[in-house]
Amino acid sequence: MQELLTGKQKRYLRSLANRLDPILQVGKSGISENLVCQLDDALTARELVKIRVLPQAPLSAGEAAALLSERTGAELVQLIGRNAVLYRQGEEPEIKLP
Repeated sequence: MQELLTGKQKRYLRSLANRLDPILQVGKSGISENLVCQLDDALTARELVKIRVLPQAPLSAGEAAALLSERTGAELVQLIGRNAVLYRQGEEPEIKLP
């Protein structure tokens, strides 16, 4: 299990995520194995990913973000409305945390 991020590190990641567009959406079919695999691949490639939970999704944004972070080993950095930002440090980190 990876160590928890400090407040300063989360603030830094939130500032980076501000300019990101959501690359995955949780829709009416909920969280499928395929969605988890896509998110896992995206986290491996990018480290910092923004997702959107659509209004017709069976889970709330908080529930979906918590479940996705647990299933991918990522850390929930931010949850605003229906958007969530997840972070997982890569093997060769591109993002240098303060």
